[in-house]
Amino acid sequence: MLTLTHNAVVAIRDVMAGVDVPADAGLRISAKADEAGALELALASQPQAGDQIIETEDVRVFVAEDTVALLDDKALDAQPGTPGQPTFRLDRRTSPRPAP
Repeated sequence: MLTLTHNAVVAIRDVMAGVDVPADAGLRISAKADEAGALELALASQPQAGDQIIETEDVRVFVAEDTVALLDDKALDAQPGTPGQPTFRLDRRTSPRPAP
C-alpha cells in the first residue's frame, strides 16, 4: 500500500488550505490518460468507485484502482514550492509495509 511521508501530509494540507472542499475531499492519484506510464495528481471531492483510500493523520489520498499495484511499494513525498504548489514525488519504500 502507498504510504505518505510527513512532508507529503504537510503539502497536501497546504494544497487544500483555503480551498472550499468537502470534508471527504483528498488528493487523487491516477494514470494519465494521454501518457503511458505517467501519473496525475488532482484534488478530488470524493473517491471514485474502486479507489483505494489512504488516510494519514488528517489527509486523504485516493489511489485509482488501476494504479494500486504500481504504487504498492512506494511512498509519496513532497518538497515545498510556491505556496499551494509543492512538488510531489514517488520513492521506493525502504521500510517494511505497515501492518493492516
